[in-house]
Amino acid sequence: MNIQSDVKALIGEIDFDPDVLLAKYRTERDKRLRLDGNAQYVEAQAESSRYVDDPQPDSKFERAPVFDEVGFAIIGGGFGGLLMAARLRESGFKQRLRIIDNAGDFGGTWYWNRYPGAMCDVESYCYLPLLEELGYIPKHKYSFAPEIFEHSQRIAQHYRLYEDALLRTTIVDLRWDADDLRWIIRTDRNDCFKAQYVTIANGRLSSPKLPRMPGLGGFKGHAFHTSRWDYQYTGGDSFGNLVGLRDKRVGIIGTGATAVQCIPHLGASASHLYVFQRTPSSIDVRNNCETDPNWAASLEPGWQNRRMENFNALVGGDDQEEDLVHDGWTDIFRNLTGVAAREATKKLGRPLTGEERAQLLELADYRKMNQIRARVDLIVKDPTTAALLKPWYRQFCKRPCFHDEYLQTYNRPNVTLVDTDGKGVERLTSHGVVANGREYEVDCLVFATGFETGSAYNRRAGYEIVGISGTTLSQHWSEGFRTMHGLMACGFPNCFFLATHTATTVNAPLGLSKQAEQIAYIITQSRARGFNVLEPKAEAEEAYVQEVLRLAGIGMQYYIECTPGYYNGEGDVRKSYFEGNYGAGSLQFFGILDRWRREGSMQGIAMR
Repeated sequence: MNIQSDVKALIGEIDFDPDVLLAKYRTERDKRLRLDGNAQYVEAQAESSRYVDDPQPDSKFERAPVFDEVGFAIIGGGFGGLLMAARLRESGFKQRLRIIDNAGDFGGTWYWNRYPGAMCDVESYCYLPLLEELGYIPKHKYSFAPEIFEHSQRIAQHYRLYEDALLRTTIVDLRWDADDLRWIIRTDRNDCFKAQYVTIANGRLSSPKLPRMPGLGGFKGHAFHTSRWDYQYTGGDSFGNLVGLRDKRVGIIGTGATAVQCIPHLGASASHLYVFQRTPSSIDVRNNCETDPNWAASLEPGWQNRRMENFNALVGGDDQEEDLVHDGWTDIFRNLTGVAAREATKKLGRPLTGEERAQLLELADYRKMNQIRARVDLIVKDPTTAALLKPWYRQFCKRPCFHDEYLQTYNRPNVTLVDTDGKGVERLTSHGVVANGREYEVDCLVFATGFETGSAYNRRAGYEIVGISGTTLSQHWSEGFRTMHGLMACGFPNCFFLATHTATTVNAPLGLSKQAEQIAYIITQSRARGFNVLEPKAEAEEAYVQEVLRLAGIGMQYYIECTPGYYNGEGDVRKSYFEGNYGAGSLQFFGILDRWRREGSMQGIAMR
């Protein structure tokens, strides 16, 4: 890298060679590239159904089929569905609301993800939605899973969502009736009911995936996916103490954000733990703490929205005078984006050029990742293990992790890191895992392999959406995602999408809340004007698609250079997690929605 003189003055002395680091990053990326991309995973269905069955003891109950009509059907009972229902209630929508979910209660990911150590990695005062509306303050800066699940139930009770809910229920068919102007919804419990409006809120990370490998169906030991943690086998609870593993050899495949949280508890309880790693995660300091009651008592009305907006502005690259959250996330972004650019401009006495800004960002990223790697050396005692735990990629090639016990786990004598040098596990045998040509016998195998992201919608959801003239959503999206503002699609009247393809935010509930507000506005305004059927015009959808495509190249080169993972479609950026997203970021995207509402004409929507 030919560092410009003014950039050298701004960045100060550097103790690394950027070109050497870039070459190392590319080498580590290349050894992990695979021709099969997302196809290296299989959906956890059919013979793998044990990985998706609900392990909760009360997971089965009987009820009579439902044949009726509701004003609004919301598919998904997680934060998206809860926020959609809340914003509809607040907007004055008085018709019946029905939430349908295959889980046994509300909470979405926080119903399913009960693995030991599960907690939010965004500050809970920002992450838990509707805190002010419910008058609740989280117990910790980063809430643990049980509290988040309880808060989801609290929201459902507050907005009376249990009354018409269909839980432990799976959609099997969803189609538009052009004569009745209603959606006809059928489920696996023989329900058949109508809804005037439908919102799809079952999330983008909801269907567990497993590695496609020989022997997957032949393993004779106990096995489960982290999103279906089997406490009947392991003992303990979300806070650990997995007494059932004291005499068990345990293997875990995966070292992403979920694994980082549960591995310390597995290491503390298992007779021996084998961690099978393809790519290490970036692990920074967490520093969780209990909520200060004096701080909580000092909060003034509007505090949560101000905090959420401030956090989103900072992590979105905006310049803010104050950092209300002041955590690992904002520290990263303050050094990489808006605040850093402002300070650099002050020092230079002029605005940064585009090339200078790019160089500053790249050098700051190298410096931060060097700090992450140096932290590994400070904590992990064995130099060989420490070297294998160092991430060699840029900060946001994978979701950054924050934890204060993960790296320390590798100092335990009963924990073995099995690094596969980017190749992954080779196969399973009836009693073990083969990696690097060696078999590791285990009694229990845990899959921390994440969720489907690059597959077709109907595969992830488990059902098809059939719109006007029998066109399916999968057909409509067969050549790429087509929506207006990520919220509606032409040919699918009165159908809305939450958290599908809008703009990426670190704090997902803020994005969900903004989208839910927009949908509630569209419905209340159309009804106030005497219209009850609405969909985007073809030209409005096309205009938004073209804008998304125009912006897609902004981050594409960054992710092309990244080591494979779900962020970049396992090396195929055309199938990345961000496919179809608004590439200019959440701040700009939320501004588009705000301006659209202020303009007031319902521009781009056909109403009848």
